[in-house]
Amino acid sequence: MLFNLKTLLRSAALRQQSLLAVRHFQCGKSVQSKVQMKGRHLLTLKDFTGEEIKYLLWLSADLKYRIKQKGEYLPLLQGKSLSMIFEKRSTRTRLSTETGFALLGGHPCFLTTQDIHLGVNESLTDTARVLSSMTDAILARVYKHSDLDHLAKEASVPIVNGLSEMYHPVQILADYLTLQEHYGYLKGLTLSWIGDGNNILHSIMMSAAKFGMNLQVATPKGYEPDPGITKLAEKYAKEHGTKLSLTSDPMEAAQGSNVLITDTWISMGQEEEKNKRLQDFQGYQITMKTAGVAAPNWTFLHCLPRKPEEVDDEVFYCPKSLVFPEAENRKWTIMAVMVSLLTDYSPQLQKPTF
Repeated sequence: MLFNLKTLLRSAALRQQSLLAVRHFQCGKSVQSKVQMKGRHLLTLKDFTGEEIKYLLWLSADLKYRIKQKGEYLPLLQGKSLSMIFEKRSTRTRLSTETGFALLGGHPCFLTTQDIHLGVNESLTDTARVLSSMTDAILARVYKHSDLDHLAKEASVPIVNGLSEMYHPVQILADYLTLQEHYGYLKGLTLSWIGDGNNILHSIMMSAAKFGMNLQVATPKGYEPDPGITKLAEKYAKEHGTKLSLTSDPMEAAQGSNVLITDTWISMGQEEEKNKRLQDFQGYQITMKTAGVAAPNWTFLHCLPRKPEEVDDEVFYCPKSLVFPEAENRKWTIMAVMVSLLTDYSPQLQKPTF
């Protein structure tokens, strides 16, 4: 009887210790709640919180580590198919999406303007409904962002913006993953945009402050970012305690910067403006002189394709240039987007520091 009593008391004590340990863990450490992304559209980073964007980067790092570093096969998209609508030609967006979706066991279906004409041979409403009935998601690279909004309204599957004239969110995810890998963090970095006030810049403006990053923008007069986007970016900067500045002086924008960023001066559809744009952007080429006023740990980003007038060879091919890791990360980030929108998978890798 005495033996049984001792055993019961010991068991009760162990159970109590276990309960205390659980309570201590819950109180002493924040429990990472899963970010719910499944079934959503990704049209602009404006629609996502900082934690949601960080989750996408965490998932990107997880997939990259498990597949590239550990050599695991993860058929997370097995049985899934993707419609890819491309009104504009592409190298990185198409290749990263096709190879990434297939690597995860899914089937991407590429559609060009020869296969589908949005709103021409068939209405956007009908296209959205038909593609929704046959595939699990739609990635569209379009001339008009309003077409994406229309598709999202009518589709019953997630719509992903592969590029529009207003935003290029999947590119910015790759940029941020590249910077996190290089610096080990994002908070406190100062980004400098030197170039056209285009879709890439708009996407940075809708997200940088959410990571605690400062943004210094230089565009020629007449090529400033959209006023509505600027107003919202100013609101984000105020909310997150970051700095946002706009100027027409490239050297001023580069002052003390950690990351120098530029893009094409002539986007698809602007070919007739080429001569005028080349003249208006004189002095905006990023060179070692530009880098000379940046922070000692400066790096360079360009989403590609690149022209020499935008950045000279010395900067573009130097060890501080991250353009090719940036290009590769297009694959891992679009894979993360698809996995987050179509599955319940959670990252296994420890969450990176942002």
